[in-house]
Amino acid sequence: MKRIFSGVQPTGNLHLGNYLGAIRNWVTLQESFECIFCIVDLHAITLPQDPEELRANTREVTAAYLAAGIDAERCVIFNQSAVPGHSELAWLFACLTPLGWLNRMTQFKEKAGKKRDIAGLGLYAYPVLMASDILLYKASHVPVGEDQKQHLEFCRDIAGAFNRQFGVDYFPLPEPQIFGEAARVMSLRDGTAKMSKSDPSDYSRINMTDDAATIRTKIRKARTDPDPLPGTAEGLEGRPEAANLIGIYGALAGISAEDALVKFEGAMFSAFKDELADLAVSVLGPIGENMKRIAKDPGYVEGVLHRGAERANEIAQRHLAEIHDIIGLLDA
Repeated sequence: MKRIFSGVQPTGNLHLGNYLGAIRNWVTLQESFECIFCIVDLHAITLPQDPEELRANTREVTAAYLAAGIDAERCVIFNQSAVPGHSELAWLFACLTPLGWLNRMTQFKEKAGKKRDIAGLGLYAYPVLMASDILLYKASHVPVGEDQKQHLEFCRDIAGAFNRQFGVDYFPLPEPQIFGEAARVMSLRDGTAKMSKSDPSDYSRINMTDDAATIRTKIRKARTDPDPLPGTAEGLEGRPEAANLIGIYGALAGISAEDALVKFEGAMFSAFKDELADLAVSVLGPIGENMKRIAKDPGYVEGVLHRGAERANEIAQRHLAEIHDIIGLLDA
């Protein structure tokens, strides 16, 4: 069976973009793939984290997975740091990764900005750890957004370099799965900026734990323009906020943005926002309530993570033993 690997950082405030861009798609993927879903806490600590918040956020992301419909019996759900093989394979890959490959990674340049000289090695080597996450389980497919395509290409490069160096056909070259509608959800306050948990304005995003009244308020206050909605995609050119809201409606309704435009052609935003709010509440409301219910039982959440880590470790240790043998490392 084909195997999926994917993960989300435990940085709190999971929002509509996380749901539409990743988690919702994972629920569908578990029907046809063997799925390994990770809370990538080692990636999170490439930037400073408060220890208590990190633990709480790890539980929150796990609760979101479960509340959205990911089956912990069918899928493997665990936190990255509970499987030491991620770190070990990252070191093995680091030993065959040319610095030139890492120097081309745009995400490091964006996150480090003008402080590159004092940025941590972990942030610089982030793509190596991401490659180890995927290849430790020999994943055949990886759901990625547009902003992660370069990292997946890097992962494929490492897999190919390993296979060539040791004359084996051991690692697969993982294929990207990029989902179309609303895979990139933008801010409700600025249609040119990605919806982000780090935005200082809570009105820029719809959090997965927002109640119905809050969701309605945020959609009502979402930035728009004075013109009615067009009937075609061409009419959205130069109207990023309108395009964003139409994309969100289409994704939540399970229809294309073009079909959403046909439905609302000529409508003013006041009427459209009412329908969008009703739809968002109907989809996200039950998930948010489930998240809150699950989060009230941290013992249950940690039990899910513990059982998932046991299953992940079993796969990881088997593969690491094979990798050691290929490289020439002696196991005790």
